[in-house]
Amino acid sequence: MAQGKQILALNRFDSGQTDGLSKDIADLVKRRHSTFGASSVLFYEQPLQMVRAEGVFMYDSTGRRYLDVYNNVPSVGHCHPRVVEAISKQAATLNTNTRYLYDIVHTYAERLLATFPDGLSNVVFTCTGSESNDLALRLAKIWTGGAGFIVTETAYHGNTAAVMEISPSSTKSRKVPAHVRTVPAPDLYSDPVEDIGAKFASDIAAAIEDLENNGVKFAGLIVDSIFSSDGIHADPPGFLKAAVDLVHKSGGVFIADEVQPGFGRTGRQMWGFQRHGVIPDIVTMGKPMGNGFPMGGVVTRPEILTPFCEETGYFNTFGGNPVAAAAGLAVLDVIEDEKLMHNAEEVGSYFRTGLRELSNRFPSIGDVRGAGLFTGVEFSTPDHQPDTAMATYVINAMKERGVLIGAAGSHGNTLKVRPPLCFARADADLFFEAMESVLAAR
Repeated sequence: MAQGKQILALNRFDSGQTDGLSKDIADLVKRRHSTFGASSVLFYEQPLQMVRAEGVFMYDSTGRRYLDVYNNVPSVGHCHPRVVEAISKQAATLNTNTRYLYDIVHTYAERLLATFPDGLSNVVFTCTGSESNDLALRLAKIWTGGAGFIVTETAYHGNTAAVMEISPSSTKSRKVPAHVRTVPAPDLYSDPVEDIGAKFASDIAAAIEDLENNGVKFAGLIVDSIFSSDGIHADPPGFLKAAVDLVHKSGGVFIADEVQPGFGRTGRQMWGFQRHGVIPDIVTMGKPMGNGFPMGGVVTRPEILTPFCEETGYFNTFGGNPVAAAAGLAVLDVIEDEKLMHNAEEVGSYFRTGLRELSNRFPSIGDVRGAGLFTGVEFSTPDHQPDTAMATYVINAMKERGVLIGAAGSHGNTLKVRPPLCFARADADLFFEAMESVLAAR
């Protein structure tokens, strides 16, 4: 991430730079800014007006098609007909708050929990991933009696007041409050140590000690299990185990933020943490669970949830509403019936192989890494320094060639590639063609 830039600033349209925009787009930008104010966030140097989407493609107001390899929210594909039908049918039947009995939410809870390891047998439904992570922090604090949390240096976990405090990439200063410590991401490209798992655990041990030395009792470690905001760090499988063992030995909990790596995204298995052979104490989920329908969830053990509810009397008016449950069930069905985890594994491997072949011809690609259909492409200079300018150029040039992509990493020099899980080899080939053209033109 470029120094001093927030995560949303990596590919953000500058609303003060409207020269060169068509009148229609300029007028829309003006309307948006007048109503959204400073909170308005648009992507790309030339923002897009999107009007529809299907599968892995989005279409703008001129009818131009774009390959979407950035948007993880429509996890099983934009406007998947089975999800659309499920939402529409349930919305026409019943949608209300969660304080009534109805079969569909119980069925969904059972189906969802069946994908988790034994012991993770309770679910609390929310409406967003931010809300899920907020609840996870509250669960951890009551269970452990601590208030200290550890995150990676450019983590992003959401935007409630509590969750912003553990999302250093969301602020320009990158400062965190006194109850939070940050550790470097497990980045083998920038720090090619022999045992990245041991180093990560060692960094966490030092952070725990620092918290305790300053009178803050350790509560837990929370990570996105593919470290997406840090630049995508997936390998080697199993490297998280030493850190999780240390967390438990130190009396804390391990919270796996599966908003981005979950639901088959990393291939082979449903959850990103499963690649590492660890079992979290708390798992959080967000919008991909409903293919974009606003829903989220927290899965944990009964012994963690019960004391929390005894203290707070927690409920969520709209989390787990009937329409959300219908969307969630349809997503689970599509993942299974269309074999999307296998597709993520097979096409993801094909995709990274093709990117590595491109890197042999274009040395500005310093590293290609990831798992399943979640890939990082890092740009660097000949002396191995982050090349943020190159990544920025590629993002906007790829958009001009009909491919939507975003950035990640501590310097914003890594492409974050996370297409819908229906992404096929032919779609990968379209990406390769555009990327080759963009790199050759530099």
